[in-house]
Amino acid sequence: MKGENMPENKNKRPRALIISADNFEDSELLVPYYRLKEAEVEVDVASMRTGKIKGKHGYEVEVNRELDDIDPKDYEILIIPGGKAPEKLRREGVAIEIVKSFFLQRKPVAAICHGPLLLVTAGVLKGRRATCYKSISAELEEAGAFYQDKEVVVDENLITSRQPSDLPKFLREIMKKI
Repeated sequence: MKGENMPENKNKRPRALIISADNFEDSELLVPYYRLKEAEVEVDVASMRTGKIKGKHGYEVEVNRELDDIDPKDYEILIIPGGKAPEKLRREGVAIEIVKSFFLQRKPVAAICHGPLLLVTAGVLKGRRATCYKSISAELEEAGAFYQDKEVVVDENLITSRQPSDLPKFLREIMKKI
C-alpha cells in the first residue's frame, strides 16, 4: 500500500499502447514498436480481437490486447499507425473512447499518416495544430484542426506526422514524451 512515507516505484517501466487493425502501414507500426522496446518501454498492441493483424506489405503483428479490455489509465502514451487500419478503427466506439480518454487525461497521443482519421472521429482536433497524409488534410481541417504540411507537428500532448519517411522525427518527439 502506498503511503506518505513510502517511495514511489521508480523502477516501473513506462507503458505504450498501439491500436491498429488489418492493413496497417507496416513501417508505421513496426518502427515505433521496436524503438519503444529498445527503450525498455512495455508495449501493448490492441485491436478488435487478439491474434495476428496483417500489414499492407504482408508483415504480421501479434495483438496481445482487445480494445474492450483496455484501460487508458494503464498507459503513458497512445500511438495510432496509418494505412487502412484507422478507417476500421473509427467505426469502433471503444477505439474512439480510448482516444477521448487519453486526451481528457492530457496524455500523449501520436498519430501518423491516416492515423489522425481516428482523432477526427473522436472529435479531439478542434483548434489543434496537426499534420497527416496529404490526401486526408481536408478532413482534418473540416474537423477544426490547423493543418500544417510538416514532417512532424507537436501541439501540447498531440504528435502527428505525414508518412513513413517522417518516422525519424515522429519517433524523436514520441521519445521526448515518455
